Amino acid sequence: MTSGNSIQAFSASWHGTKLFAVGDATARRAREAGFVDVRSADGDATALAALTARLLPVPGRPVLLASGARQGAGLAADLRGWGFAVIHREVYAATPAAALPVVAVEALRGEVLRAALFFSAETARAFVTLVGAAGLASRVADVEALAIGRPACVALEALPWRAIRVAARPTQDEMLALLR
Repeated sequence: MTSGNSIQAFSASWHGTKLFAVGDATARRAREAGFVDVRSADGDATALAALTARLLPVPGRPVLLASGARQGAGLAADLRGWGFAVIHREVYAATPAAALPVVAVEALRGEVLRAALFFSAETARAFVTLVGAAGLASRVADVEALAIGRPACVALEALPWRAIRVAARPTQDEMLALLR
């Protein structure tokens, strides 16, 4: 699973299936939902492919890749490169907001926002689009952008941030460490 959002697509009959999660937060959500054999890649899609290759025999039964709509193609290709037969299913869809929430607009217009955290490239791209549409692009000049990985960083480079920093590893803990 590439995201905790995938978990809701699986009934209790799946709880005995070995589950590989992209990170600790997704693994925790899977355990809380009732999955019993959960392993965390503690990273990104590349780490998830490597974990799968390390812990599953190849060739074996196919692996199911559950992802969001328009996501997971790179991971599916990586898994196939390791020799796996991959069944890729999009089990949820994340729809970008049509406009920035009022609280975000107020934070950008005020002078209280110190940092903005971006946990995916998709979120970063959506933010850049919405900030531009709201005419607030210049308001990030005093804000530091914190990106979970290089793809999010690249998306954020379209705005004039005070600085963009990338987490040492693509995990929630490393993102929060950037706030220190």
